[in-house]
Amino acid sequence: MINDITIEICIGNVSDAIKASSFPIDRIELNSALELGGLTPSLETLKYLKEKIDTKICCMVRPRGGNFLYDENEFKVMLKDAENLLKAKADGIVFGFLNEDNTINIDRTKTMSSLIHSYNAEAIFHKAFDDTPDPYKASETLIECKINRILTSGQAVYPDILKGCELINDLNNKYGDSIIFLPGGGVRIENVKDVLKVSGSKQIHMTSKKQNPGNYVEFDEEQLKQILKEISSL
Repeated sequence: MINDITIEICIGNVSDAIKASSFPIDRIELNSALELGGLTPSLETLKYLKEKIDTKICCMVRPRGGNFLYDENEFKVMLKDAENLLKAKADGIVFGFLNEDNTINIDRTKTMSSLIHSYNAEAIFHKAFDDTPDPYKASETLIECKINRILTSGQAVYPDILKGCELINDLNNKYGDSIIFLPGGGVRIENVKDVLKVSGSKQIHMTSKKQNPGNYVEFDEEQLKQILKEISSL
């Protein structure tokens, strides 16, 4: 934490998670396949990291790229993935279930949230929130489902997160006593201070990424150093 700002880094592999943990960050959102927007990490990756680092780790549970409308088979596997990760001491599970009209799937969200809380972990609804037609109604629904935190760009199109920060600010004002809104999706060195100021949030989510020559997304240490410097100057 820097200047009372909780800092979360989205990471896509084990080596990058270990590198990121050496910085003053508060949480890792652990994924695989960041090239697809982030999918479920392997169970062994989480187990290995839990032995190596002390940083909190919240795990993505997303079986494929594309939309957030899953069939019954996918849903059952997502629940099993979440349970296995929770048994391996994941500090939270990041997920999202929508209906065909992009409203929140209440039954599935409540089922997943209840499972997560049974392990005393955090339930985080990811940026599927930004596809919902009414973010106010969606926020109320997620509060009803006992979600702890919503990752959102304020429904701005990537990477223009600043365009969504006024909405995040309004959501914070209306619902911030009941749920946390975590700005993410396009956070950069040049905009991180404005994102925090305009959104009114005390947490930030970023990838701090670069393209590896091996054609995958990797953690950029120098970029994170500069972002943390910006946060320190708030």
